[in-house]
Amino acid sequence: MEMDGLPPGPRIPGAIQLVATWKRPGASLERMRRRYGKRITVQLPFQPPFVILSDPNEIRELFMASPTAIHPGEGARVLEPTVGSNSVILLDEAAHMEQRKLLLPSFHGQRMQRYRELMAEIAAEEIERWPRGEPYRLRPRMQAMTLEIILRAVFGLEQGERLERLRVELRKLLDMLTRPEMLVTLMLLGPERLSRFGPFRSMQSQVDKLILDEVAERRNATDLDRREDILSMLLAARHEDGSPMSDRELRDELLTLLVAGHETTATALAWAVERLIRHPDKLDRLSAEVRAGETEYLDAVVTETLRLRPVISLVARRLTEPVTIGGWELPAGITVTPSIYLVHRRPDVYPNPERFEPERFLGTKPGTYTWIPFGGGTRRCLGAALAMAEQRIVLRAIARRVDLEAPDPRPERGQHRNVTLIPHVGGLVRVRSRT
Repeated sequence: MEMDGLPPGPRIPGAIQLVATWKRPGASLERMRRRYGKRITVQLPFQPPFVILSDPNEIRELFMASPTAIHPGEGARVLEPTVGSNSVILLDEAAHMEQRKLLLPSFHGQRMQRYRELMAEIAAEEIERWPRGEPYRLRPRMQAMTLEIILRAVFGLEQGERLERLRVELRKLLDMLTRPEMLVTLMLLGPERLSRFGPFRSMQSQVDKLILDEVAERRNATDLDRREDILSMLLAARHEDGSPMSDRELRDELLTLLVAGHETTATALAWAVERLIRHPDKLDRLSAEVRAGETEYLDAVVTETLRLRPVISLVARRLTEPVTIGGWELPAGITVTPSIYLVHRRPDVYPNPERFEPERFLGTKPGTYTWIPFGGGTRRCLGAALAMAEQRIVLRAIARRVDLEAPDPRPERGQHRNVTLIPHVGGLVRVRSRT
């Protein structure tokens, strides 16, 4: 599809645009916004045009458009080899809403309280294992912690051989999927060819076998109604016609929860610490208020971190029919992408947007269309409440137990790791035991 009739954007070859946005994603987006304005058309190799939005009113129009006109699932098709075609992320319209209803109870009510207790327990154990007095990369530690939390919350497994095997095989698969070159490979080859890629297929088959073995055993359990893990809840769930979820549906949704609920939260926590240790006054305030049993500043730190360092820089919506946004009629077939990064750095919404200022969220809630780290509309991330709770609990545990320092005063810039933006040094930190 040609770019004629679309909003303005760079006309350089798509491969060069891809390299520019990959190496310096924030700087590239800011440069395009200054030159082309609040709507930018970008053409990447082997992809339909992307129209990037950064105006909150236009983002609202997109999020509120008819679900028959916008298909987020088609925009996320690159994930299909990993999470499977039944994943709630990849479904659209009625199929998405039905699957969403099956998953929603996992993230509300008494189950959330049980997850919070589990998170606090695992966080305390992990922090005690952190090296003291020497610089090291925090993000891998956060990955280990969030993987453990999601594994035990999803499967309800206790420590033992089965949990260890699933942990090891999942880690191998996730490490492969999040390599920087994997996104480029997906864009060039397409999801279908990746599914036939030998090393990927071998790793995925190992993970699938472990998941499906657990599903088979749990189907015969006599205590499903008393268990609080997500797998048990999904086994008890029923479609509108009364049928249970199939093994394939369960596999796809479980893997979606494991992939989406692990890597992103670990990165958000690494960014929170990266920002705090470069603002010792804010870290001191957080520690003091946490020890006093207060939570308002803790909430503000989490919210501000996700504003300034969003884990994902944009969300995608594939148009299946023409949609008018901001008075501009956009044709079917293109992908419209609200830029989380750009809308979070609008100076008219956030004065001094480059500064890390949790205080801006004290006594005020973030806007529905100006703070969108979890997307928005009917497709807002199902696990947003769980992710926010996990970040609060882990940061509270850190503030209570240890003191943190920045080995290097220079801030870490964002670097792509597949679709996520991570601290380019890995969240380098020095931890000291609190006396």
